[in-house]
Amino acid sequence: MTNTQTLSRLFEPARLGSLHLPNRLVMAPLTRNRAGADGVPQPIMATYYAQRASAGLIIAEAATPNAVGQTYPNIPAIHNEAHVAGWRGVTDAVRAAGGRMFLQLQHGGRVGHPDNSGLMPVAPSPVPLPETIHTPTGRQEAVVPREMSLDDIRSTVDDFATAARNAIDAGFAGVEVHAANGHLLHQFMAGNTNRRTDAYGGSVTGRIRFVVEVVQAVAEAIGPERVGLRISPGNTVNGIEEGDTESIYPALIEAVAGTGLAYLHVVFADPDQPLFQDIRKAWPGTLMANPALGWGGPLPADGGKHAGERLLDAGADLISLGRAFLANPDLVARLRTGAPLNQVRDKHMMYVGGETGYTDYPVHPVHPVPAAVEPAARAPHRAEAAMR
Repeated sequence: MTNTQTLSRLFEPARLGSLHLPNRLVMAPLTRNRAGADGVPQPIMATYYAQRASAGLIIAEAATPNAVGQTYPNIPAIHNEAHVAGWRGVTDAVRAAGGRMFLQLQHGGRVGHPDNSGLMPVAPSPVPLPETIHTPTGRQEAVVPREMSLDDIRSTVDDFATAARNAIDAGFAGVEVHAANGHLLHQFMAGNTNRRTDAYGGSVTGRIRFVVEVVQAVAEAIGPERVGLRISPGNTVNGIEEGDTESIYPALIEAVAGTGLAYLHVVFADPDQPLFQDIRKAWPGTLMANPALGWGGPLPADGGKHAGERLLDAGADLISLGRAFLANPDLVARLRTGAPLNQVRDKHMMYVGGETGYTDYPVHPVHPVPAAVEPAARAPHRAEAAMR
């Protein structure tokens, strides 16, 4: 380890709408399954996020905008008063520790199960997830989702807007609309999951329409300067096959570029790929990039620092890192000083609950982090509620 501060643009301050970010490192949203069965965030989540408040920005894990959008057990939600109160305990703790937070809004679409939500999943077309899905009783075969009617589409757009307003009420500085990684919005864009013949299918214009309407509704609800959009061009997770990636994303960017969004968040970004370069040229605002570090492979020893610096050199404005923040509450300080990083304990990432692999990752001896504010007094989570 060296105590000499590393000269890197990652540690420069930045602006995001009205927010002053002390550095360009963003904690990416990470599903951790520590909410209650009813989707209410628990006090341990306040501790977890407050430990990581030195990030320039935290994007909290995906929260569902309605009940049918739930993916897995113990996923947080943001569609009733108990959810708002639970999240307020989290944002209070992060703010007290000096941090700033957005909340990711995610509808799972066909990535769901009746045993998780109590409802039949919905999707653009009745095409099931081609793999098993985690439920409270273990992994089960995916079910055939119900095709969304036009009324379903309109009500889901409204649910996203309401969820965004709820997030602001809960103390978040803004929200990120999740149109990536094979979830509902991505399912509308992809050719293998959207077989519709109405105005929401067929051509690229039809397949991006739902995403555009959600983004516009959320921007109108809370102001575009409080809204980010996350995309993952070409990503095949959750059985997605877009079919015409090179056409989808230029059209989507053109459709939302004039909205005045806070940022566009590109997942698994590679500065050498022509599509990333084209996106940077086309996007007029802040570009957040999540470096491609290898799906399912080991985390680089530097946690993605070098990859992030390459993306900044290629035109990105902010860099999001996931697993590195998961395992290192003091990641910003470790990267700044060259301290070694904790390794991720993969078996504790999801579905297991509790503190292990969540709030017990050690900080480096010379990098104390602020203690979390106990949120229980502000948010009596369990008493107020009857569940990514």
